[in-house]
Amino acid sequence: MPLEQRYAQAAEALKNARALVVTTGAGMGVDSGLPDFRGDQGFWNAYPMYERLGISFIDAANPAHFERDPAWGWGFYGHRTNLYRQTVPHAGFKTVLQWIERYGLDHFVVTSNVDGQFQKAGFADERVLEVHGSIHHLQCLKPCSMDIWPNREEVQVDLKTMRATNIPQCQFCGGTARPNILMFGDYSWISDRTRTQEEHFQQFISTYRGAPLVIIEMGAGTAIPTIRHTSEQLGRNGQATVIRINPREYSISPPHISLPTGALEGLQGIELQLKATPPP
Repeated sequence: MPLEQRYAQAAEALKNARALVVTTGAGMGVDSGLPDFRGDQGFWNAYPMYERLGISFIDAANPAHFERDPAWGWGFYGHRTNLYRQTVPHAGFKTVLQWIERYGLDHFVVTSNVDGQFQKAGFADERVLEVHGSIHHLQCLKPCSMDIWPNREEVQVDLKTMRATNIPQCQFCGGTARPNILMFGDYSWISDRTRTQEEHFQQFISTYRGAPLVIIEMGAGTAIPTIRHTSEQLGRNGQATVIRINPREYSISPPHISLPTGALEGLQGIELQLKATPPP
């Protein structure tokens, strides 16, 4: 099916929807200039210093570093925090917000990204489920308590060694603090914040069970298929339509719609169709 026809189908589904769920993986941030860490080579393209050390993303994203060598652990996560704070969300975020307002859509975001870009773009925090946590929140490494607090730390990183020059501390016990992110092989992540978000999302879904629902999935790969599984599960409910936007792994069975593009290009293609057939 020609791409323009797929855009037209996606636009029609969106116009007829009562609610919208946006599901995203790392590919959502690529158009904002963020790396997606796809495979070791993708990670090393973003962090060539780790290639010299033979360290993969899985090796770097491990909570054990905060215990053994906090300056090394915070070198990686401090750099990512600074990167996400500096990043401007691409125009696709605004496009989705415009659809929500234009068509009066109730909505929710489900993302495996920890970068906080949706909130930065203007989405309400109570309408976002961050399944792997957020780099913009901290917790105690031990943990000494179940508290989670905003990350207001300014972590300086030596880019030659990828080591932090200052270590965030737990505001309760004074020990090492860590990002409230689910890492590989994690044993101390406090999931309370994410669990509360999950409860809010389930309440949202129960409200629209059987109603016309559109799920726009962007940049979610198969290596860690959490987001894809969420989209497909939602797509089995009643009148739901999944629009999968992915430049490589875009396949999905009808009646759902696949767009073999990046996130921004796909959203812009749908918007052109919506403008061509405005609401009555």
